[in-house]
Order: sequence, then structure tokens, then C-alpha cells
Amino acid sequence: MFGMIPFERGNDNFFDLFDSFERKFFGNSNASLPDFRTDIRDAGDRYILEAELPGFQKEDIKLDLKDGILTISAQHSEDQGEKDGKGQYIRRERRYGSFTRSFDVTGVDEEHITASYNNGVLELSLPKVVPVVPEAKRIAIE
Repeated sequence: MFGMIPFERGNDNFFDLFDSFERKFFGNSNASLPDFRTDIRDAGDRYILEAELPGFQKEDIKLDLKDGILTISAQHSEDQGEKDGKGQYIRRERRYGSFTRSFDVTGVDEEHITASYNNGVLELSLPKVVPVVPEAKRIAIE
């Protein structure tokens, strides 16, 4: 059974060092890391939002937009996996459940948002609202 317990691994990733620090520092408080990580880039005429959602199927992910708030939610359903002879897991590290994050999309053209999902990464293209420049009119004198 001890062969099934994973080793503690060193931090190969520089950013994991900060995650470990946050977990140790805030320990038993309600502060926690987000359910899934996102990157948002300004690509000039649009924002690109990339969310890491590994292990999800496209059908498990929902995007809702209401009152200028974009909500990304994803839900894993629990399947019956390998168990020991008594039907109990020896060790279980995979997470199941639902994950949700919301983003303020003020200044985004909500009608033209597009999304794609490839290799565990959800990518949203959020076009910026084009500011309407008041048109000057010349009035003819009769």
C-alpha cells in the first residue's frame, strides 16, 4: 500500500513556489487559490481570456453572460473508478465537483464574444466596444 502514496515533489515551476507560500501562509483561513487559472491579454481590438480546464469535456463547460458579468462554470461528474477489494479508494487526488469564476466584461462587445476549447484550455475572444464618435453635421443656410 505504501507504494501507492506519491512522493512530495520539489517545486520545478517558479509560480508554484508562490502557490505553496500562499497555501502555507493562509493555512486554515478561507483564502484560497481560484478553482481554475486564467490569463487575460489585451490584443488591441480585443481581450483574449485563456482558462485552464484540463480533464473537462466541452459539454461540461458553460458560459453565461448577464448584466455585464461573464461566468465560466465547469462540472465534473464522478465516475466509479478503480477501488480496492472493499470498494474503497486507497488514495484519491482527483477533484470532482463544480468550478466557477466570474469576470466583469464592461467595455466588451457582448454580441461578438467567441469561444473555443482545445487541449484543456478554454479561449474566449472578447472584442472591445468601438467608441461611437459623435458625427458633426453641417447645416445648410437657405
